[in-house]
Amino acid sequence: MNWDQLELHPRIIAAVRRAGLRFLPDVLSVSGPDLQRLTSLSGSDVQQLLTATATACRRHPPITALELHRRSESGLRLGVGCPVLDQLLRGGLPVGGITELSGESGAGKTQLALQICLSVQYPTQYGGLDSGAVYICTEDSFPIRRLQQLIRNQSFLRSDVPLPLISSLQFSDHVYVEHAADLDSLQVCLSRRVPLLLARGLVRLLVVDSLAALFRSEFQAADWLERTKQLIAFSSTLRHLSLEFTTPVLCINQVTDVFSSDDSLSQSSSSVSPALGLVWANQVMVRLMMRRLQATVTHGDQSSALRRLEVVLAPHLAQGGRDLAVWREGVRGVMSS
Repeated sequence: MNWDQLELHPRIIAAVRRAGLRFLPDVLSVSGPDLQRLTSLSGSDVQQLLTATATACRRHPPITALELHRRSESGLRLGVGCPVLDQLLRGGLPVGGITELSGESGAGKTQLALQICLSVQYPTQYGGLDSGAVYICTEDSFPIRRLQQLIRNQSFLRSDVPLPLISSLQFSDHVYVEHAADLDSLQVCLSRRVPLLLARGLVRLLVVDSLAALFRSEFQAADWLERTKQLIAFSSTLRHLSLEFTTPVLCINQVTDVFSSDDSLSQSSSSVSPALGLVWANQVMVRLMMRRLQATVTHGDQSSALRRLEVVLAPHLAQGGRDLAVWREGVRGVMSS
């Protein structure tokens, strides 16, 4: 947008051009008194200039706190396909905001993400959103064989859904897979292709697997400032997509070791924490952690390592957790005996 497109008096536009302010953001980077001195405009003219420029530069319309509250209280959730885990999450993933799912390798994060990609395709009365999912891979290739196995076993996992309805859903046709090998390709995907799918109503779920891979590989420790800028811009894009299209965003994250010393025993112990630090932590609405436990459980002819899904942070959820296991048909909660 140029100066002629703004609803300003020609006298104000001419003064701005004489001052050498070529672009709209240049005006917003100058204080009001300095802008008045540079352009020789009156205080009221400068205020009109700042208001018109700020409105033109605003990419998205403002949203009030009341509107955010109404959206959060709407009760719309995306179920994860398991009543035990849905109970923990009070119905599932919120449709507005970023949900982070972190955990060590092999904890079952991708398994749960794939299951949610199928759950979103069910009608709302069965915990879905009656739409598809877009799955962005940044590390490994998409686990298509596992997805097909989950699809074949949906009737065993979702006994609450009528079999004719399950048979009528073309699950694999509504999971759109994208691969992003670097931050530039990820930005192109999020700014062009994903909004197109959302605007057409083809998807109502966005999954990024995994979040930390690109930021860890492209930035060194000395590049922390640029990494912070990119991370904030990335999270801002995700939040905008989620709020504009009422779409859950699920980001899978890696973990880092956190060491602490125990003076009484003169030993050091370690635990894990989600990667990307405090900057990213401030961007998420819900933080979930998945852990792989030492125990093993059996189900018919199957056996699985016991896992645990824990609520670390959420404004609407109490901290807690549920045990779960990964079976051929998908992820199921394990009730304590």
